[in-house]
Amino acid sequence: MSNRVYIFDTTLRDGEQVPGCQLNTIEKIEVARQLEKLGVDIIEAGFPVSSPGDFNSVVEISKAVTTPTICALTRAVKKDIEVAADALQFAKRGRIHTGIGTSPYHIFHKLNSNPEAIIERAIEAVKYAKKFVEDVEFYAEDAGRSDNEYLARVIEAVIKVGATVVNIPDTTGYCLPSDYGEKIAYLINNVPNIDKAIISTHCHNDLGMATANTINGILNGARQVEVTINGIGERAGNTSLEEVVMTLKCHHDLAFETGIDTRQIMKTSKLVSTLMRMPVQPNKAIVGRNAFAHSSGIHQDGVLKNRENYEIIDPVEVGVKESSIVLTARSGRAALKHRLNVLGYEFEPEELDHIYQRFLDLADKKKDISDEDLEILAGRERNEDKCPLKLVSLQVMCGKSIIPTATVQVSFSGDVFTETASGNGPIDAAFTAVKALVKRRVRLEEFLIQAITRGSDDLGKVHVQVEHQGHTYYGFSANTDIVTASVEAFLDALGKIE
Repeated sequence: MSNRVYIFDTTLRDGEQVPGCQLNTIEKIEVARQLEKLGVDIIEAGFPVSSPGDFNSVVEISKAVTTPTICALTRAVKKDIEVAADALQFAKRGRIHTGIGTSPYHIFHKLNSNPEAIIERAIEAVKYAKKFVEDVEFYAEDAGRSDNEYLARVIEAVIKVGATVVNIPDTTGYCLPSDYGEKIAYLINNVPNIDKAIISTHCHNDLGMATANTINGILNGARQVEVTINGIGERAGNTSLEEVVMTLKCHHDLAFETGIDTRQIMKTSKLVSTLMRMPVQPNKAIVGRNAFAHSSGIHQDGVLKNRENYEIIDPVEVGVKESSIVLTARSGRAALKHRLNVLGYEFEPEELDHIYQRFLDLADKKKDISDEDLEILAGRERNEDKCPLKLVSLQVMCGKSIIPTATVQVSFSGDVFTETASGNGPIDAAFTAVKALVKRRVRLEEFLIQAITRGSDDLGKVHVQVEHQGHTYYGFSANTDIVTASVEAFLDALGKIE
């Protein structure tokens, strides 16, 4: 048996059935062309009989791409098959994907039929599709809950009349990986003509096992997998293309091959996410923004020493430039030192210890620390010793029915001085108290507050400009507490007078 696994992408058919994520024909063509660059073997372009838009999309995608087989879905209904064949007239390689339900639920409750009649309808559908195209795929809907012995009879019958691929869908995502693998193995061992067709998996993710079921299907003999980009699809979604492909690539011992250019994975993921307006969850395997991000200090230290300590995939392999070391309250000195070095800063161990303590204080207040935050911390470390005035404590009271009042403690030459004052607001009150402490007649000429990003927990940067005896002095500070940042910036400017 060949170890080549064919990738059947149904993003534009099953994936597009997600409510609110429909694409127009131009958008579908853009996705199809990217899927061709990605290297998928088959593109299921739509369900032509379902709407004029779907019909037109299959027609235009057939014209737009060259390498992949273009597949159109039908029910086991002659009209469906005729419309699909018409839609595929421009395909370089066309496939009709027809089928019918084979589980007791579908036979008796959905189709109001009986097992023998279902086999006859399956045979007739494949025979009729074969009149239009050589490549016919048959799906046994809800095969996951179908009796294995009956399923084997259906599969044998459709292969006998020309089915080239037999699709064994776990339509409801019900199967356990062991059960699904055993189902594929049962067909391999009990369908006499199974060597005349390729077995395909089509697993849904209702219980979160779509990828595991698909891999188990491959291990037991399936050689085509039906998948979607980002795992999108009805209900909880379909099997994720990127998860299956990278699982096969990572496990070299399995020796399976696909035609996928994995470096196109992230680009394809982002395109589908953007056009379908479906954000990818941050912790999504392979393509989530946190898939190659490390925030734990232990993990960061390990990755910086050797990427393979905590990464089984080189991010470059899926189109990500590099792993990201995300600085948070859980990060260690190694990660902080690494990022400061990247920004061009070198510090002695004692200086780094000071910065690390300030970093932890800031990280407790902010979710993520940006490069600009680090620039500020590094700059404060280098400039702090030059300022003789240091803020020891600050307490303010303000509100709708309270006169703004501030109590400020400042250290100067080893001594600590305290002053309380009121003002038009908390910042004005604090500035008045500071001026009373330093006993300098200064005029505030400019006061500028600026946020680094847009979060309410962000660092606020404060620039002040004061005039004293004809000279201008500048001060700067940053803090998640804007009143504290303002007082520190004011002291920074006053310290330069001293």
